[in-house]
Amino acid sequence: MRLTRRLALTAALFVFAAPALAASREVTLEVPGARLAATLQTPDGPQHARPPVALILAGSGPTDRNGDNPLSGPGGTYRKLAANLAARGIATLRPDKRGIGASTPADPREEALTFDDFVNDARAWLTWLAAQPDLGPVAVIGHSEGGLLALAAVQGQTPARAVVLLAAPGEDIGTTIRRQLGQNPANPPALVEESNRILDALARGERVAEVSPVLAPLFRPSVQPYLASSLKYDPQRLIAAQNLPTLVVQGDRDLQVRPEDARLLAAAQPAARLHLARGVNHVLVPAPLDPGGNLARYGDAELPLERGVVTAVVEFLRGALR
Repeated sequence: MRLTRRLALTAALFVFAAPALAASREVTLEVPGARLAATLQTPDGPQHARPPVALILAGSGPTDRNGDNPLSGPGGTYRKLAANLAARGIATLRPDKRGIGASTPADPREEALTFDDFVNDARAWLTWLAAQPDLGPVAVIGHSEGGLLALAAVQGQTPARAVVLLAAPGEDIGTTIRRQLGQNPANPPALVEESNRILDALARGERVAEVSPVLAPLFRPSVQPYLASSLKYDPQRLIAAQNLPTLVVQGDRDLQVRPEDARLLAAAQPAARLHLARGVNHVLVPAPLDPGGNLARYGDAELPLERGVVTAVVEFLRGALR
């Protein structure tokens, strides 16, 4: 599957992993159209019987269960997040998305994948976690596009008891694309108009066969089913429609998701807790103002997650999953 070429608006989360004793094991789950694989990591020791557990949902693109991504580097991001939480008594399940790593779809073609598949897979993992007798209450953590996925997965009846959104978008993908392309002065008006026409067609359930080469990375025919299925998911409506304890975390030096997105989410769900991290970028590490230096931090696996972000996530989960 050519997911490495799919629109990647998000990045992985790099987290400092404190040394801790923890046990890990591979788990698999059969779902319609795929065999999913994940790593279950639990804190070790008798004091951690039936620990709370968080499902970690990765951002867009070819990011695997560990947070490794060929576009941004092998940072081991979610593996470090899992170790960090295990050090504080919280278990995690970090799955490969279908078509990535060891999660194999029955149909590997890019055009066979939809955002709905990811939503259903996340729900299946939440159900699986809730059925494990050695695990306690369940939360879901979503980073970037994974935050939208988390909100979609907890709609209606859900075993999840809390949601953490890390650098998650506050607008639907169509609005984001329109804004980003329209606000870039380097984009000629004809390009912006073509993009808007394609988005309008996808929203109507139509497909567009002819796409300009410059827009092909966003709108090539094989990725249109995925993009079209994601257009219907509005994060503001989704966060407002659920009443689980929710934490929204956002860095103010994020080049991909704006602090305004976090404020939009918090405004849509006033009960949500908002944590704005000063001097922190999209991968939740301290970053300079200069964009080049900021982006250079994405692939640095040695950088710790900003301390306040770690504290906010841990304290929230401990309180919500008691």
